[in-house]
Amino acid sequence: MRGNTICRSLSVKHENFKTCAQSGFCKRNRDYADHASSLSSSWDSPYKLDSSSIKFSNGVLSGTLLKTIDTTTAETVRLPLIITFLESGTARITIDEERRQTGEIELRHDSKARKERYNEAEKWAIVGGMQLSSGAAVSRDAEAGSTKVVYGPGSTFEAVIFHAPFGVEFERGGETQIKFNEKGYMNVEHWRPKIEKPIEEKKEGEDATSEEVAKEIGEDESTWWEESFGGNTDSKPRGPESVGIDVTFPGYEHVYGIAEHTGPLSLKQTRGGEGNFNEPYRLYNSDVFEYELDSPMTLYGSIPFMQAHKKDSTVGIFWLNAAETWIDIVKAKVSANPLSLGIGGHTDTQTHWFSESGLIDVFVFLGPTPKDVVRSYSELTGYTQLPQQFAIGYHQCRWNYVTDEDVRDVDRKFDKHLIPYDVIWLDIEYTEGKKYFTWDPLTFPDPLGMQKQLDAHDRKLVAIIDPHIKNEGGYSVVDELKSKDLAVHNKDDTIYEGWCWPGSSYWIDCFSPSARKWWAGLFQYAKFPSSAPNLFIWNDMNEPSVFNGPETTMPKDNLHHGHWEHRDVHNINGMTLINATYEALLSRNKAEEKSLRRPFVLTRSFYSGSQRLGAMWTGDNQASWDHLAASVGMILSMGISGFPFAGADVGGFFGNPSKELLTRWYQAGAFYPFFRGHAHIDTRRREPYLAGAPYTEIITQALRLRYSLLPAWYTAFYQASTSGTPIVQPNYYVHPGDEKGLAVDDQLYLGNTGLLAKPVTSEGAESVDIYLADAETYYDYFDFTTYQGPGTKTIPAPLEKIPILMQGGHIVPRRERPRRSSGLMKFDPFTLVVVLGNSGDAEGELYLDDGESFEYEAGAYIHRKFAYSGPTSTLSSEDLSIEGKKTKQYLQTMMDVRVEKIIIIGAPESWKIKSEVGVSEEGTNKSTPVKKAALSWHAASGGKAAWAVVRNPAVAIGKGWKVDFAS
Repeated sequence: MRGNTICRSLSVKHENFKTCAQSGFCKRNRDYADHASSLSSSWDSPYKLDSSSIKFSNGVLSGTLLKTIDTTTAETVRLPLIITFLESGTARITIDEERRQTGEIELRHDSKARKERYNEAEKWAIVGGMQLSSGAAVSRDAEAGSTKVVYGPGSTFEAVIFHAPFGVEFERGGETQIKFNEKGYMNVEHWRPKIEKPIEEKKEGEDATSEEVAKEIGEDESTWWEESFGGNTDSKPRGPESVGIDVTFPGYEHVYGIAEHTGPLSLKQTRGGEGNFNEPYRLYNSDVFEYELDSPMTLYGSIPFMQAHKKDSTVGIFWLNAAETWIDIVKAKVSANPLSLGIGGHTDTQTHWFSESGLIDVFVFLGPTPKDVVRSYSELTGYTQLPQQFAIGYHQCRWNYVTDEDVRDVDRKFDKHLIPYDVIWLDIEYTEGKKYFTWDPLTFPDPLGMQKQLDAHDRKLVAIIDPHIKNEGGYSVVDELKSKDLAVHNKDDTIYEGWCWPGSSYWIDCFSPSARKWWAGLFQYAKFPSSAPNLFIWNDMNEPSVFNGPETTMPKDNLHHGHWEHRDVHNINGMTLINATYEALLSRNKAEEKSLRRPFVLTRSFYSGSQRLGAMWTGDNQASWDHLAASVGMILSMGISGFPFAGADVGGFFGNPSKELLTRWYQAGAFYPFFRGHAHIDTRRREPYLAGAPYTEIITQALRLRYSLLPAWYTAFYQASTSGTPIVQPNYYVHPGDEKGLAVDDQLYLGNTGLLAKPVTSEGAESVDIYLADAETYYDYFDFTTYQGPGTKTIPAPLEKIPILMQGGHIVPRRERPRRSSGLMKFDPFTLVVVLGNSGDAEGELYLDDGESFEYEAGAYIHRKFAYSGPTSTLSSEDLSIEGKKTKQYLQTMMDVRVEKIIIIGAPESWKIKSEVGVSEEGTNKSTPVKKAALSWHAASGGKAAWAVVRNPAVAIGKGWKVDFAS
């Protein structure tokens, strides 16, 4: 779902959300930066590293920063500094505040909040990659006033720590890649008691303006001690506590990431100017109703991970802070020096990060490739979940299917029209009075029968369960929530009550281990009546959305488990819920504990690490061509931000799409990692079979294309789950040396398959322009028309066609037999599409397991590499798997699954006289004659490549084999 009002006019309510000028700490940090910039070289940053405090041991440098707060008395604030160097080549800078750290502060309003700066984000976001570097060492050749640490692969990375003023520069191969505090914007708002300052009396009838007051006292304290917005006043018991620092990427013009926003993949500048934003990018998970496009405005999730890229070089940082965060971006062009001997000008991207509370805690990645940076980030925060196979099929949803018979009818009509799908969804109306873990007895009298019908064709049901629990007497769930004291508290440390879909509600506090354990118990089959094993869960509204709260969320001075303020943990809150739901779905009775199944959870709110737990979608979009176009870049951004299991509501959530728009959206959705059609309760029904001719047939073909390519999709998901590789990839990620394509964000590659799709996002379009970054040969997916890169090529795209090209040099696995759902394809044969490149070679991979359990962790999987060698004219299958205790058992179940067809695109003309090929398979006796398989060759014509087909080579998908085209 859904937003909090019925769809009328489609326009975000800006007045419900803060601008930087309305956010006290954002305005203060921007003003601080402006002040520093105005003084330029005369600005003296007040932060210095006490040289006598520096220690280095076992890959960790520690020391104390001193912040001068009064130059006349030399009064300073002590800020503990730790710089950690990891075996992976990643570095980490952490800055705390000693007085808060030791609890030597006083809280206002008798608050029960913690005194420390929040230091537990790591517990939620970080799961690996923290082994300390054994090779990091302090260098003896550091200049006076600095400390140099050499680390990383082959000791090619250096961190130069400047003492006064404090700053850090990270170098790779002798070239500076990232600079911290070069601009002097570092700002740690230290604790101080509130002191009532006298204000000069005005003459009678003359009032002091807030600006005059601020000027008189030297600093603007108007938002230090309390802050009001939207009828709510934040009590701020710890006073001002924001942290900020500038991070410069010298020589880098393009930066990406910091999802989730609606702007372009290559992030815009935020300090005004033509084509730029005037506001910083904001990360503050929010229920933004009817969000706007091309905006730095916050959305539902936050991933504070940024990459900078230039030709053949990528670096990045991860800002580990769960509080409200803003990021300014300025791209400064540096002119060439006439004496620089031919060295041209360049662009430095200067970023400024600031958060309302918590630590300065930043991880630094020096690449050098996009894959290296994403892999390093994913090692820390976890790789994306390898989902059950059904989850990457098609999902049919709307708010709402109104009865269990409605669900059954939709299911039957998909079958009647021969349209494949895997999952049907239920929004909130299935419940009794919006009470979760219940079914409406009037409209859903037989939920088990409904789930049984779906299960007959291996289909699933997903039901929504949100974190707000209805406050109604006699409702056992809320009664237990209150009696066990498992809900979020208000600033007075009593249960917090707010308003959401059920009306008066309480919110489960999943930061609490006891709350998570209780939550898991609610999903047991015995506790959740009429729930079946093919039921999975959708966690929505988990930012959290609170209809009567400030910015449609909780007050920041609410208290969570451990007495951390909500301001400290806001952006992590949604992840704690899906973490609890994921754990709940692992096993829902004693029998399932013996054989765990992979959970499926969809979340709207997320943070770094949420990718380990399920899928996300881009929220409540609109049925417009602009929103269709924006979805491609948003999903690409999620992929390179480490959360690749992403999608957008096909057709648009709000409004009624034209049949052309709906059709084009299904064609685009076939290339979303998460593929779901969804619609608002006030929209017309739009199941694919209702579109009518020719639209239903075209949509069906898009869905069948998705299902035929499920082997390629599943392999891409596997690669993402083991290396962090985005499932769909932008041009710069695939072609990091291509300077012309660094901002391309309207086309995508599917994993490592070489499949390049360019969704049609313009009304009435009959063609699209696809950008080809390299000199490889590309082929039209459907008719094998050839296109030679590099450059922009115009591709025909009538309504019935999805513009897809195949990059030469790849082998793509497919399954071509139409089925009702992915589960029914489990033992279907494979087709291999061999797309020969300019070199005459090609290769690809296939990963396969039972698509359901965790037994792949014990070796129950198939992982093959297919390679075609031009010089020898052979196609072979090589085992990439590592044998485990369940390998043989799984291979036995798959022994009859075979390759039924091999298609070779760009087949040599010398094959035209061939009618058969030789086939050999491992495990056969050497004296056994080589098998023969029929070959048919088709000549090139009309710009279309020659191609050949080997029919029924009859080789097992799980075995080694060779097809010899020269024999």
